[in-house]
Amino acid sequence: MSKSIQPQQTAAFYAQAVASFGISLTAMTVGLIYLPAEPWVRAFLSLGMLYVVTSTVVLCKVVRDRQELTDVTTRVDQARLDKLLTEHDPFKVDA
Repeated sequence: MSKSIQPQQTAAFYAQAVASFGISLTAMTVGLIYLPAEPWVRAFLSLGMLYVVTSTVVLCKVVRDRQELTDVTTRVDQARLDKLLTEHDPFKVDA
């Protein structure tokens, strides 16, 4: 029986992703604070930024959930196939 190898992310990749997200969000926030515009314009752009961030998080979750579902389906199908192969006896004669 073969086991599928799941790709693992390293701690450095995780740290880089978190740092990149934090830096970009901080830079955008600072840029909006010091933007030479009226407060309502800054508030509108801040809401737009918030919408982009929340949409990105939801999209990441949807993609991850779809991939996990595909992995689970593949594992279930593989388990069914393994069971059929172990139960199959090519030399058995049906009476």
